[in-house]
Amino acid sequence: MLDEFGLQYICATADRFFKAATALAAMVNALAEQPSARLLKHVVRCYLRLTDNPRARDALQICLPQALKDGTFDHCLQDDPATMCCLQQLLDNLGAPGGGGGPAAAGGGARHYPGAGPAAGGSRGGGSSTPAGAGPSRAPWM
Repeated sequence: MLDEFGLQYICATADRFFKAATALAAMVNALAEQPSARLLKHVVRCYLRLTDNPRARDALQICLPQALKDGTFDHCLQDDPATMCCLQQLLDNLGAPGGGGGPAAAGGGARHYPGAGPAAGGSRGGGSSTPAGAGPSRAPWM
């Protein structure tokens, strides 16, 4: 996923993307129960990288785990401003086109991390109300 070829490969088919998204969501759910800042950093960066692909970004607006949006990991991120910034950028990327909270963000669906990301003190990204345990929806690839 780190290079362009890897991202294109994962996002080439719905099946590949949703297998990766399901694995990442399972890790997030496990991290909510037993936090690890080191693993969380890698998971957040994987999600952030997926937002570089338009179809993956659309899908993540629907299936990003709630735990990444609701402050579940605040305690885990308080000593890691770089990961906090990455998480805020992820949430911003999943807002309206062009960044900064879309219609869902107006309802307060995502956590805003003060001082993190370009929208510090401003809009909030994210906005899906998908339960943390729900599997990814395949709508954007249909």
